[in-house]
Amino acid sequence: MTWNVPNILTVLRLVAAPCVALVFLIAERPLADWIAFWVFATAAITDFFDGYIARRFSQESLVGKMLDPIADKAMVVIALAVLMSLNGLAAWLVIPTMVILLREVLISGLREFLGDVKLDVTQLAKFKTTIQMMAIGLLFLVQPAFERASATGWLVEWIGVLLLWVAAILTAITGWDYMAKGLSHMREQEKR
Repeated sequence: MTWNVPNILTVLRLVAAPCVALVFLIAERPLADWIAFWVFATAAITDFFDGYIARRFSQESLVGKMLDPIADKAMVVIALAVLMSLNGLAAWLVIPTMVILLREVLISGLREFLGDVKLDVTQLAKFKTTIQMMAIGLLFLVQPAFERASATGWLVEWIGVLLLWVAAILTAITGWDYMAKGLSHMREQEKR
């Protein structure tokens, strides 16, 4: 593995993902909420920088291309699991979480099945990831930064919820797009 800055940032993001959950085993709330927010937000920001640095300074690598989406998925999946454990099985959180998790499992399976066939990441998929990270960050921030019942706390929480639903819709759209491309490739292979 090439230990360049983009790969180091990606590995740090991968390590940060479980830390978002572990912090709740180590620290009491609201301190745990603050730490989880800062770990998640810092790691989410590195998602932009690792890709930018890799492209700008020609430091792209196969390891980075493999680990980057894994780190993104680990961050989102673990953070959503933590949020569900903190907020219970509320429909406002469970439904978009199910959509996001189902898409990630399906597309990961599709990519594995297709093997060497590359499904390029679309701009919409990158935007979807950004919206997911923003939504999760806001939802982590509500508890320690605001009283939930206050007007500001309510507003921040509902912006986070709205963004999570937007992310779920974008997740479904991009998932459908990847599935259609994958199925098209499979049909071509069957004709041969």
